[in-house]
Amino acid sequence: MKSNISLSKIVLACFCVIASQASYAAEDSLNTTENKRPNILVILTDDMGYADVGFNGSTDIKTPSLDQLAAEGVVLTSAYNAHPFCGPSRAGIMTGRYPHKFGSQFNLPTSNRSGGLGVPTEEVFISKVLQDAGYKTGAIGKWHLGEEAEFHPNNRGFDDFYGFLNGGHDYFPSKYKPQYERQRKQGLNHSIFHYLRPLEHNGKEVDEKEYVTDGLSREAVNFIEKSATNKDQPFFLYMSYNAPHSPMQAKEEDMAEFPEIKDQKRKIYAGMVYAVDRGVNNIVKALKATGQYDNTLIVFFSDNGGKPNLGANNSPLRGRKGSVLEGGYRTPMFFHWPKNVPEGKTFSYPISTLDLYPTFAKLAGAKIPDNKKLDGKDVMHDLIAGSNPRPGEMIYAVRHRKGFSEAAARRDNWKIVNTGKEWQLFDVDKDKSESNDVSSKHPFIVREMIAEMEVWSWTNPQPLWFHHHEEGTMWREMGMPRFHETFNLKGDEKAH
Repeated sequence: MKSNISLSKIVLACFCVIASQASYAAEDSLNTTENKRPNILVILTDDMGYADVGFNGSTDIKTPSLDQLAAEGVVLTSAYNAHPFCGPSRAGIMTGRYPHKFGSQFNLPTSNRSGGLGVPTEEVFISKVLQDAGYKTGAIGKWHLGEEAEFHPNNRGFDDFYGFLNGGHDYFPSKYKPQYERQRKQGLNHSIFHYLRPLEHNGKEVDEKEYVTDGLSREAVNFIEKSATNKDQPFFLYMSYNAPHSPMQAKEEDMAEFPEIKDQKRKIYAGMVYAVDRGVNNIVKALKATGQYDNTLIVFFSDNGGKPNLGANNSPLRGRKGSVLEGGYRTPMFFHWPKNVPEGKTFSYPISTLDLYPTFAKLAGAKIPDNKKLDGKDVMHDLIAGSNPRPGEMIYAVRHRKGFSEAAARRDNWKIVNTGKEWQLFDVDKDKSESNDVSSKHPFIVREMIAEMEVWSWTNPQPLWFHHHEEGTMWREMGMPRFHETFNLKGDEKAH
């Protein structure tokens, strides 16, 4: 009997040593660049489908630059945004919180200057945290978080901003400039469509002459080259492309890269994605030329799912932009950082883009304000060790529609989802396409996950704005968000 007890102790001791060594290995792997704080580069695309990059399964769209980075880093196959729409998703990235927790559940108003509204200034952005920690900070491209001075990137932690403040933009200056000038000469100002307005640099209008995606990539290269003049100051660059978001406008030479694609929508879409990939190639070249490549963490992903009617492909996922099905908010993603994250690995555990805030802050040695609430967690060590960063914990998604709220939550391999009819349960590790509802086989899992999500919903305030006035009217008339119906297990009793 004693020998069995001794053997058990030996096995337990060996296990503890192995676990400890794995932990130290993950810790040490972050110290290979002489303890220098890394540059952090976020490359964000807009409305990109899950299968629209080579490293995530695309067979027709070529993305050689992104694929190379992915092959040299870690591909995250279960990465989720905080919302299936652009504005709330980006609010989540910047705040590290679900947008539902501070009234940003909808895209900002389409009115001029976004109706004077924006993400509440009480929410400290990750850019401000990194800026206060001594980082040089830059934002390029689409903002969509508020246009008035208090919400401007330069007042939310970014030293440098080049791009546009609203939710989108036309791509060809030769086409949008004449329209803008014509309307301006007619005495219009407040009613000029914001996709036609000039881009800006730190609050001053600029005369952009290039295809907008190329212009944004050029500015990223400029930022990187200027950052190299001070080797002791790391940088944080938020490279926020608006491609392949509508309007669907691609360069002829980029579309010519895909002669085998016959569908015109898909061909235009492919050209827009390829323009991003070309830009990433130039950015990588600039990092290498300035000696900053090895100490730069690059994180790539899209802000939400793609729109198949505009040429996107979310395969094998079901759903599209705006949906809480997988195709709505699950995104292709990779982490790349030479000698610091594993090369050529796949990470299948679920993570959220809300995790980026605490992860970046930890890498930067930055202090997060004491009163700052976060819904994400630092995932870097789990990413390196290949372990689950949130075993048994939920990742949520809610999208409000006319008269009902779609809701979903993922916990480990399980996902519950209610698109307005009834709750379903999927094992998304085995069933990415959400085609095999197993709720009847696991009723207690369904009940437990719904109960937990209902608790989460109680602290969601009313929206601070709506994308259109009509949405606000319907919200009030229909008594939204109607969570008493959303979290009712008797789906056949729901009324829409």
